[in-house]
Amino acid sequence: MRNFIAQRVASIPPSGIRRFFDIAATMKDVISLSIGEPDFVTPEPILKAGVESLLRGETHYTSNSGLIELREALAEHLYRLYGVSYDPESEILITVGVSEALYLAVNAILDPGDEVIIPQPCFVSYAPEVTLAGGVPVTFATRAEEDFQVNPTDVEARITPRTKAILIGYPNNPTGAVMPREKLTAIAALAEKYDLLVISDEIYDRLVYDGTHTCFAALPGARERTILLGGFSKDYAMTGWRIGYAAAPREILAAMRKIHQYTIMSAPTPSQYAALAALRIGEEYVEQMRQEYDRRRRLIVKGLNELGLTCFEPKGAFYAFPSIARTGMSDTEFSERLLMEEKVAVVPGSAFGLGGEGHVRCSYATAYEKIEEALERIARFLKRYG
Repeated sequence: MRNFIAQRVASIPPSGIRRFFDIAATMKDVISLSIGEPDFVTPEPILKAGVESLLRGETHYTSNSGLIELREALAEHLYRLYGVSYDPESEILITVGVSEALYLAVNAILDPGDEVIIPQPCFVSYAPEVTLAGGVPVTFATRAEEDFQVNPTDVEARITPRTKAILIGYPNNPTGAVMPREKLTAIAALAEKYDLLVISDEIYDRLVYDGTHTCFAALPGARERTILLGGFSKDYAMTGWRIGYAAAPREILAAMRKIHQYTIMSAPTPSQYAALAALRIGEEYVEQMRQEYDRRRRLIVKGLNELGLTCFEPKGAFYAFPSIARTGMSDTEFSERLLMEEKVAVVPGSAFGLGGEGHVRCSYATAYEKIEEALERIARFLKRYG
């Protein structure tokens, strides 16, 4: 029997994040710093809103675009926070997490062979999603000495006649880096100069600890060239609800909605009601969680640096990205040995693409006390290997 698997699918490696998470799940007494999921339960009033929608009998499809009340609340939310305006009727789409929003974005804009410039390290799905859509990911490394920020010169050097878009995600997973407004403005200028789109994944927009988040679409002249992706998983501890959104100019959003229509129909109805409650009453919970993440951030960064695992200060998301160069191990070897010998799960930086080599991602979306214990175990591990 012939091989029926499509080459573009066969060529994509499995997620490096899930590999270590799955191994850790089979072991006892593991402290997992590997998965990017809040350890908080969805705040009770938001949870209740989802449950109450079920008890009211809200068990049917919504509009393909999502509940109009939710889209209106999102439009108000984005304007209040960032001063960027979207028409809730035609420029906002509710999706099954930001993962679906990214899938829709690349499939809506890419023809076979179109190129997308992707700075790395970045979330593991960026390049594979472009490949699955028939596009060509053009990747390059950001650098630790530049705080893993995108240098606009590096972007411009990779623009060709086949370039269709630039895909960025800040605050960044896996590094925790935040992009300053002036560099984002320079990228927006490149998009205009070369007639490109920018797909901006801003799922961690509320988790910034030093300064403020800059919404790419709110930059002067950027809105009409931006596909803005966001969601509720990280800010509101709603990963399992699978609810996200895309905001984009009308024509692009219509193309995304067409694909959504034929693949998903509509995002889960109870999740949409929970998301609506999150926008209406969730602000205090976001701030409480942000403050606790900040406390953990300071603990883990200080602890890693004291152990000689050089770690630049992450300004957003909930990840530290220390260098493990002093150990002489590869990032994969370090991660495997640390898991097997001390039962601490981290993710090799190379799983996130170029520039990740020699680093590991440590999520501090776990309890403060567990991070303290993890640091003690890492210290024990390092003593054995000099």
